Amino acid sequence: MQRRRINLPLNPLRSFAVASRHKTFTAAAKELGVSQVAISRQISTLENYLDVSLFERGVRSAKLTEVGRTFGLEIARLFDDLERATQRMISHETEGTVNLRVHPTMAHHWLMPKLMGFTRRHPDIRVRFDTRVEPLDFRGTHLDVALQLGNGDWRDARSRKLWDEEVDVVCNQPYLDSIGGLCKPEDVTKGELLHSRYRRRAWEFWARAVGVDLDFNTGTEFETSLLTFSAAQQGFGLAIGQLGLLDHMIAEGRLVRPLDMGIPTGAAFYVIWPKTVSVSVKTKRFIDWLLDQVGQPREFFKSGAPDRP
Repeated sequence: MQRRRINLPLNPLRSFAVASRHKTFTAAAKELGVSQVAISRQISTLENYLDVSLFERGVRSAKLTEVGRTFGLEIARLFDDLERATQRMISHETEGTVNLRVHPTMAHHWLMPKLMGFTRRHPDIRVRFDTRVEPLDFRGTHLDVALQLGNGDWRDARSRKLWDEEVDVVCNQPYLDSIGGLCKPEDVTKGELLHSRYRRRAWEFWARAVGVDLDFNTGTEFETSLLTFSAAQQGFGLAIGQLGLLDHMIAEGRLVRPLDMGIPTGAAFYVIWPKTVSVSVKTKRFIDWLLDQVGQPREFFKSGAPDRP
């Protein structure tokens, strides 16, 4: 008869394994990146599941019981083995892959048109995109590198600036003609304002920078800047475009800058990588290639001709 398998509470088991190794909830919470209360709750869940006491809790401390000490030694080794096996699998699967975090707009407008040049130069390296829009934190991820907009202050990371962000009003030529053109900043009130959800204050910033009294709460909102810029290209209205990302569309005439007033935002586009782990050769080559694209000095492989577009 086949033995019935029990449904193991893996999260509580892992929390206890870490806590038993450190012998304190505080140190376990720090390692796992959660609160001390969360660790205590997970261990309580495990104690209820096993119907044993693993820690003796005092007013301000917790101490392993004899049962907890023995059990902790056993499962800690198992979790170490599991982590090593997982890491071996990840290393095998990503041996020739650079895991990149990049926002969809930057990926579409700036990186993708250039990426074939990197692929031709390094055919053994693949770039895997992670386009989640969330705060960058290399801890607990398999990310090798990121392209982000910010101020260069990411935690436990090194970075190099690619270019400073500037913004300007953009639209397509037929739409510009339909509203009689724009000669001065105040004229934007003649058009439909296009907004991006994740850059909802872009029009507010622009209006204050150029000294225009503008109702920036009107207009049409899109989920992403990618959709907003596409809408501007197709004649839906006026958008605050990110220069640098949209240069190719402007050069090709798909977008125009009727006011030609580039406004620095104070932020910049950066390439970022973790400093808590060693940087692989493949990641170093990708970072240097990115720096080549904007004419910046390389970070790692100083010799050799820059691979510029």
